[in-house]
Amino acid sequence: MNPIHKITGKSWTGLLGTTRKARITRAGATFLTVCAFGAYGVAPIAPDASDLPVKSIAQDLELPDLAEQIAALQQDEQQFVQEERIRPGDTLAILLQRLGVQDAAAVEFIKSDKVAKTVMQLKTGKKVQAQVDEEGQLQWLRATLVDGRDNPTKQVSITREGDKFYARSVVAQLERRVEMRAREITTSLYGATDATTDGGKLPDTVVAQLIEMFSTNIDFRTDLKRGDRFNVVYETFWQDGEMVRAGRILAGEFTNRGTTYQTVWYEDPVTKQSGYYSMDGKALKKGFLKSPLEFSRISSGFSNRIHPISGVWKAHKGVDYAAAQGTPIRASGDGVVDFAGVQGGYGNFVVLKHWSNYTTAYAHMSRFAPGVRRGAQVKQGDVIGYVGSTGWSTGAHLHYEFRVGNVARDPMTVKVLNQAPMSAAEMARFQMTAADMTHRFALLRPTGTAMAVR
Repeated sequence: MNPIHKITGKSWTGLLGTTRKARITRAGATFLTVCAFGAYGVAPIAPDASDLPVKSIAQDLELPDLAEQIAALQQDEQQFVQEERIRPGDTLAILLQRLGVQDAAAVEFIKSDKVAKTVMQLKTGKKVQAQVDEEGQLQWLRATLVDGRDNPTKQVSITREGDKFYARSVVAQLERRVEMRAREITTSLYGATDATTDGGKLPDTVVAQLIEMFSTNIDFRTDLKRGDRFNVVYETFWQDGEMVRAGRILAGEFTNRGTTYQTVWYEDPVTKQSGYYSMDGKALKKGFLKSPLEFSRISSGFSNRIHPISGVWKAHKGVDYAAAQGTPIRASGDGVVDFAGVQGGYGNFVVLKHWSNYTTAYAHMSRFAPGVRRGAQVKQGDVIGYVGSTGWSTGAHLHYEFRVGNVARDPMTVKVLNQAPMSAAEMARFQMTAADMTHRFALLRPTGTAMAVR
């Protein structure tokens, strides 16, 4: 037997065949690799991070003063902020007690300081905040004071500095929102305004404005019936997520017995003329007041008479209103002061020039209101002076004249005039506001509602 066969158990032919197969297999794998990746190379080996040089830096760090930090935390914890709302029957002592204030000096300051004492003018439900220390000593107190719809809302603050207190009042920064509400009359007007649906109860000031706006067309005591509807768009003012007060109605729509009445508030950005208008741009406010005094009686009319001082029979070219000394005199219409001073028998005398050729005159004033001077602009209802007895007068009263083209007319017989009509430019600006409110009304009305607008 061949020795090789004994060693391998295979012939040379078999061994060569196996070797050839292995070579072919390795060559095929290499070929496929080249075909798949094109070419290949060996990347250099990056140095290990442990082989890089190491730099050591030594720095002294200042340890925090733990005692100081603990003392600061304790001091913070000793300040307490309390918030309360004004309740019916609250006195200053009761309110401060609920706020945790035990500070006689603070109580005395609030009682005596003109600004600080306004805190007690807050209405029920309004918020008051105060911070006291662990002994009840007042650190600061804050409240928001609402003073009517047309007056600015004020932020009143009282602060302690050492052993003294300081109070200040600044105009509060409020967020203005526009709200829309729709209501249907089922029982009464107030039943509809008090409804808790659709945003809840309407503010009382908004309801009062609504009645005033439509009272010339609707008798709210007798004309309302079930099914009447109204839509209203109005302002609200907010602070820290809480409503502080309601503002002016921006637009109102009232449907009574099938007829719809609409009104929109408009202030011209150029002329600053403002008021409520119908949707066709006609002012709802009359051009002149019936009387420049709120409470008075006519003591002498527009007629011929014997003058009380000269005794001469002559024409009395105005109307005399008897009133107490110092009674406020109101401008009967929007206008500009044409004269303010002393003029003969008229005494202290004011002449207002209105639109077109209308003027009004006010005589025998005791004094003029601040800011009343030639060229000053006034609005209807502004106080321009006070009743007196200056000039040729035998007692306190107002002599009032209404002139057309500088000719005196009897103010009691002159037909009540509307405000001056808008110019073309004013009308164009107004129509943009009216269109916006008309769109809002459409959103508030039930779908498919038919209406006859007046």
